[in-house]
Amino acid sequence: MAGVITCKAAVVWKASEPLKVEEIQVEPPKSTEVRIKMLYASMCHTDTVCWANSFYNMFPRILGHEGAGVIESIGEEVANLKVGDTVMLLYVGECGKCPNCELGKTNFCSKYPMTFGLMVDGTTRMSARGQQMFQLSSCSPWSEYAVIESNYVVKIDPRISPSEASLLTCGFTTGYGAVWKELKVGQGSTVAVIGLGAVGLGAVKASQILGASKIIGIDINEMKRDKAKAFGATDFINPKDSDKTMSELIQEATGGLGVDYCVECTGVPSLLDEAIASTKMGVGEVVLISAGDEPKTELSYMPLLLGRTLKGTTYGGVRTHSDLPKIIEKCINKEIELGDLITHEVSLADVNKGFMEYMKQPDCVKVIIKF
Repeated sequence: MAGVITCKAAVVWKASEPLKVEEIQVEPPKSTEVRIKMLYASMCHTDTVCWANSFYNMFPRILGHEGAGVIESIGEEVANLKVGDTVMLLYVGECGKCPNCELGKTNFCSKYPMTFGLMVDGTTRMSARGQQMFQLSSCSPWSEYAVIESNYVVKIDPRISPSEASLLTCGFTTGYGAVWKELKVGQGSTVAVIGLGAVGLGAVKASQILGASKIIGIDINEMKRDKAKAFGATDFINPKDSDKTMSELIQEATGGLGVDYCVECTGVPSLLDEAIASTKMGVGEVVLISAGDEPKTELSYMPLLLGRTLKGTTYGGVRTHSDLPKIIEKCINKEIELGDLITHEVSLADVNKGFMEYMKQPDCVKVIIKF
């Protein structure tokens, strides 16, 4: 019988305070859960938002929602997983039987929904100094051990490394899926991608694989130009190089027509109007990925009234058990080179250093924590 484990984790006691690496207690998994010894965890913009308390006032908490590890113990009702399996930790589930799953139009499962701060049953398996620790989502992988509902877990094909698999548990897959599953970009389409972090580069790569004829990467960081081209961008725009608006620059790059599709990855409120205006009148489609640091924004009606479409997405509409293996297969076949996204690797002890690099360093795409 598995017992409580004492291990190290990166704890945030108050909003925007430095992370503290200290001992926590991790309870054994309940009947449908697994406890995982972490191998790698990645950093994502959502972690910075929750660290700064932009949305959810849940402290003390342990951050992280991207990761890969090895199952250390399992609950008695867990099927298709065993101790020793190397797995990915996800934050959306897929039961395959609820109305949403059967409909096939969304990756929001009714039985295994997204959770914030606590597990599906409204509790958590982590504590420190006698206090309950809030999670970020389905679990918190910035810890040496994490407990998660087994449906949110996907086994890793041994042909892909756990470090690269960690990158597929949110960022890259979200961008890739937004183009593949939400926009359904087709051969010869034109696409603009605003923000070229791991999410944006995922959108660029999916656009290339799906046969887009023009893929415009937009970022104010000039250092992202070569990275975007390597992932498949045909054009690069740095809005700082011009007095024109971003939508004007995109319209200009497409002969005044605008793009068929635009992916907004920054979450900057003012850029959503620009993203909509950058698409073709009557048929343009925009998908919003990042919530940024502000939960609300204002939109101009006219660009939408002129026939454009705006939608949001979580995890790019990718279903964890039905769709994710198809992306993994492309990584195995080297159609996607995930290793090129990793620009910094840190230990758990140096998590603060990595966190600051992620938020401030201009050359940073992805920071990964190695346990």
